[in-house]
Amino acid sequence: MATEGGDGTAAAQLLITGGHRLRGRVQVAGSKNAALAIMAASLLTPEPLHLRNVPRILDTALMAEIVQAVGGRSKHDGEGRITLQATQVTDRVPAQMAQRMRASIVLLGPLLARTGEGRLTRPGGDQIGARRVEQHLRGFRAMGAQVEETEHEIIARSQGRLRGARIVLDLPTVTGTESLVMAATLAEGRTEIFNAAREPHVQDLCRLLNKMGADVRGAGTDQIVIYGGRRLRGTDHQIVPDYLEAGTYAIAAAAAGGDVTIEECPNEDLQQALLKLEEVGVQLEQRNRTLRVRRDPGRTLQAVDMGTWVHPGFPTDLQAQYMALMTQAQGSCVISEYIFENRFQHATELNRMGASIEINGRDALVTGPRQLQGATVGVSDIRSGAALVIAALCAHGVSAIEQAWHLDRGYEDLVEKFVALGADLERRPAAVPAGRRVEPA
Repeated sequence: MATEGGDGTAAAQLLITGGHRLRGRVQVAGSKNAALAIMAASLLTPEPLHLRNVPRILDTALMAEIVQAVGGRSKHDGEGRITLQATQVTDRVPAQMAQRMRASIVLLGPLLARTGEGRLTRPGGDQIGARRVEQHLRGFRAMGAQVEETEHEIIARSQGRLRGARIVLDLPTVTGTESLVMAATLAEGRTEIFNAAREPHVQDLCRLLNKMGADVRGAGTDQIVIYGGRRLRGTDHQIVPDYLEAGTYAIAAAAAGGDVTIEECPNEDLQQALLKLEEVGVQLEQRNRTLRVRRDPGRTLQAVDMGTWVHPGFPTDLQAQYMALMTQAQGSCVISEYIFENRFQHATELNRMGASIEINGRDALVTGPRQLQGATVGVSDIRSGAALVIAALCAHGVSAIEQAWHLDRGYEDLVEKFVALGADLERRPAAVPAGRRVEPA
């Protein structure tokens, strides 16, 4: 599986010359978040799982390494197809791997259900808010597991098979829902998860599990019911397109101006974001699996308030990109982040480029339009990096984006795709340092 950008390396720095309109077509890759959970699901069966449309990004490469480290095998062709087989599975994810990727927490459920024990070093590097795992652990306890927590490690054990249970989540956590659903497929009896996450990647995981022989009902609603205890088998599955990647390109086209058609676009998963773009003044055409985004540079965008929420609300993973767009809109608006309490790091970097953004707790006041200027800015996570790319496309002069390897964690061939649309991006390569902590998306 590719672990680098299109030229064989991870981007350490991007140089972007702004002022170019975007024109052309861009194809959306497979969903990062769906792929990570589905790859973890390979641990539920000794039979092979054949996956297609797996995005060629750093995070999926690392997840393949983790599956191998716990006893599985991984074979890939470099074209988005990968086969995973976990004939024998150990109970421990290597510490250095768990610390590199927050999504490794989703492995706890499959390991516990398959082996009777799951051991995981606490995933590190929480930079966009406290993604607490208490809800996961409370659910495992309800299913009969004993859970021990230390400062550095989580250990979950079960005497015999897990039991079905009634689980009520305080908040609709995505990774918690995914991990508990996977554990419940091998548990005895019926499990009900209330206040479950409804995101498209959760739905795709549930489709995969049903193809493996599980009985999972209610995916896409806030109540998921699992009838467990069945032996799961291998299967073939195609990962759904990444609605967050599609949304990123739609916002980029709106900000920079131009005419971009996004292919393999899951429009149905983006409705809140698309409605917001239309309010702002962007022209959209939705047809089957394509989305055409048009904006005449002479047309003034209007500032519109936005608040993030769980699906089907406005995705928190598009908040940073929307903030970059609002620097180009007429007037003032308030962007409210209701999912994470610390997800405005990109505002400081946008202000460095000339934006006018004031932070007050969970609210950001953005006033525009502002003529952004090229500057040297740093990336703290995948989505902040996308926001800085969008801002640089709008800026006068050259911007240098540091720690750009974060973008290679979540976007397949981002540089190449933007260049094909007419943007001026140059990759300055360097491998991700060994053992470097990978922050959450």
